[in-house]
Amino acid sequence: MAAEPLLQRVWQTLRNDTFLQILLLALVGLSCATRTPLRAYPTLVDWPTIAALTGLLALTKGVESSGALYRLGHWLVGYMTSERAAALCLVTAAAVLSTVLTNDVALFVIVPLTLGICRITPLPTTRLVVFEALAVNAGSALTPIGNPQNLFLWQLSGSSFGQFVWHMLPLVGILMLLLWAVTALAFSGRALKTSDPESEHALSRPLLAVSLLLYPVFLVLTDLHYAPWALLAVLVCLGLLRWRVLAQIDWGLLLVFVLMFIDLRLLAGLDVVQHALAGWGLQQPMHLFWAGIAASQVVSNVPAAIALAEFSKDWKVLAYAVNIGGFGLMVGSLANLIALRMAPDKRAWVHFHVWSIPFLAAGAALGWMLLFAM
Repeated sequence: MAAEPLLQRVWQTLRNDTFLQILLLALVGLSCATRTPLRAYPTLVDWPTIAALTGLLALTKGVESSGALYRLGHWLVGYMTSERAAALCLVTAAAVLSTVLTNDVALFVIVPLTLGICRITPLPTTRLVVFEALAVNAGSALTPIGNPQNLFLWQLSGSSFGQFVWHMLPLVGILMLLLWAVTALAFSGRALKTSDPESEHALSRPLLAVSLLLYPVFLVLTDLHYAPWALLAVLVCLGLLRWRVLAQIDWGLLLVFVLMFIDLRLLAGLDVVQHALAGWGLQQPMHLFWAGIAASQVVSNVPAAIALAEFSKDWKVLAYAVNIGGFGLMVGSLANLIALRMAPDKRAWVHFHVWSIPFLAAGAALGWMLLFAM
């Protein structure tokens, strides 16, 4: 019975998702330009990442469907005196969580909570989600476990956890100060008022308990490289308890990620791209810095870090570059795509670029000063 609504959801996504249609068109074009056979396309996808993302989407949807986030949001609104206070609280929470839970997981916690709060009291939902995306990009840059590119560069560098944090601290500190200042200006000081009584929303304790218990188990198994088996356990447990939760997963987001893996790896494998990278003089730190930012805008910051590390082992410059590169265009970081897909406004990408592109410019200037002018 769950197959029909699932197929309808995927079909609706294909019809209404402009970005997904762009990825499909890009796939057609790249397929004509590359020598990679079609049968090799599945090998271009990082399936453990897709499995991990699917599991997180399912568990987040389980917590959301239980009604717990609404209850928590109702409680938090009582302590938030204004729209500005709510925005600063949620943005800070997103940044802090991203330092230890990774940027993607932080969004899976904060964005559904934000959507729940916005159903209780009128808030600019899309703007909040956009600022939370900026927050996890900034906050996750601090630690080696904050995002995938940092984890890769940490292993590459051979530095200690503390050394990595100490190197990233000046950049992250300035970015967070800038983010707090812009947040305070972007949100008004009007008082918050609840619009729904809490009693109207029932709490499903069994669904909440199962989802919360599965979270740490899933994360540990995923960290041990058992993501597919962990995903199977999550789907079976939630399916037996409440199969409608699985039908509500954003399967379109998963399809977007699959297509991005294929498109970006086909693009990176083109001879013209390889020759361009070889001609950028990446042994020079300044060139590496700007190349890391630019490449992130085209292929996302994780593939950019992996590709550029083949030409230079200067992890300090590369870490600044690819983390700054998470701002700007929405493809700069996969976390951006997750946040925008979870936003209720289909034109959230427009609002995102209004704020993110200036942040890219500011981050690039700050990073350049910290690395080369001080």
